[in-house]
Amino acid sequence: MCRGDDVNCPDFEAHFKAFKEDINPGRRDFLRGGVVGAGGLAAVGAAGGLSLVTPALAQASAMNGPATPSHHYLPANSDTVHWGYFSKTLKPRVEVDSGDIVTIETLTHHAGDDLERMVQGDEGAESVYLWTKDKKGVERRGAGSTDPNVYKVGSGDGQGVHIMTGPVYVRGAEPGDVLEVRILDCVPRPSANPEFTGKSFGSNAAAWWGFHYNDMLNGAKREVITIYEVDATGDKSWAEAVYNFQWVPQTDPYGVTHTTIDYPGVPVDHSLTSRNYDVLKGIRVPIRPHFGTLGVAPAEADFVDSVPPSYTGGNVDNWRIGKGATMYYPVSVDGALLSVGDPHASQGDSELCGTAIECSLTGIFQLILHKKADLAGTPLEEMDHPMLETQTEWLVHGFSVPNYLEALGPTAQSDIYGKSSIDDAMRDAFRKMRKFLMTTKGLTEDEAHSLMSVGVDFGITQVVDGNWGVHAIVKKDIFAGRA
Repeated sequence: MCRGDDVNCPDFEAHFKAFKEDINPGRRDFLRGGVVGAGGLAAVGAAGGLSLVTPALAQASAMNGPATPSHHYLPANSDTVHWGYFSKTLKPRVEVDSGDIVTIETLTHHAGDDLERMVQGDEGAESVYLWTKDKKGVERRGAGSTDPNVYKVGSGDGQGVHIMTGPVYVRGAEPGDVLEVRILDCVPRPSANPEFTGKSFGSNAAAWWGFHYNDMLNGAKREVITIYEVDATGDKSWAEAVYNFQWVPQTDPYGVTHTTIDYPGVPVDHSLTSRNYDVLKGIRVPIRPHFGTLGVAPAEADFVDSVPPSYTGGNVDNWRIGKGATMYYPVSVDGALLSVGDPHASQGDSELCGTAIECSLTGIFQLILHKKADLAGTPLEEMDHPMLETQTEWLVHGFSVPNYLEALGPTAQSDIYGKSSIDDAMRDAFRKMRKFLMTTKGLTEDEAHSLMSVGVDFGITQVVDGNWGVHAIVKKDIFAGRA
């Protein structure tokens, strides 16, 4: 019987709603105010249409887990997050079986831009952002050195910036398998400050790593942060700017001065800034909640910078990776070790200025393991890169260097930042889409080339993550008449 875990059940939405009411009584109010209030469940891409998961593969994969899936809750706090990296060495924060559903809280790494709105009163966020002269809630922030004799700006050196919740260990997952991640729901985390009840907030930093930074009018380089209000009740579908301010040197509680935004989680002292409330008046930005960084642990290194995306996913920064979408990831290490973070309220293709509306979110995911032995003859057989499926589209993600950790050698994590190229990312996206059309849809090379020119949309995913991205989108209904 479906317990909110079978997307093909005709009463799936009703069963899923009942599940959300039943899950973890201590979080019911939050769920009612966020997940349920956001409009309920979207249809999952794999249901009711063409899917990368064939009926035979779905049947085989169903045998990888128990007959009755379990539901898990993973909050975000200093005990459950790792900041700025993926790692195959991390202790799992929860273990699940294939088919299980996991509710995962995620926190934005930009909450320090307005602690009053995004941290104050929130027990989980406060534990993560704790930083006094004597202690940090999360000491290591990045994949770099943790030796005080080596680092310059803080432990981890900010080589990787995203707050990642997890990892989630999937029982039975081994290298060569594919992990299917269905995003069943995705909503903003409400502010815990009573002054802002029913509201969520996010930060957009036009920062030094943005595409615009070396091309500013009159050469006047500056970092400007805009704070946005995001409706958390589901009554609205947009975000509006509250104020902006220009970054000025900030001295962190350890006494290090940050002239630029060079280390994650630095608390902004607004007595030093000048807030401009007359910003983007009359402009409403459509909300597209999604997870900028979602993926499994790479095998190539113990600690991997969370900024550049790679073959295991990570910081893909595609706004389509939200409610109703399904991601597929090649498993590189035992247990897969899925981590989720970099939550966004909205983002445009390119993420031009360096960030999206960085806003804490809670997501509900169903994890399905597809074993290597079952993949032969299926569209997932040669899956060696992250792939996105929605109800209506398939998307491949091209990167400047597809697997930079392998291709660039021992210094890959620093060298990749000098290898970004839209040309190379476009070439990678083209090759991946050609392979997809030929192997999955049975097209000849010539047919694939023609179709890509007339029926596939290529777009710039992001130009700010060290390993730039181009995505290729093909609509499923193109193949509706094909046997």
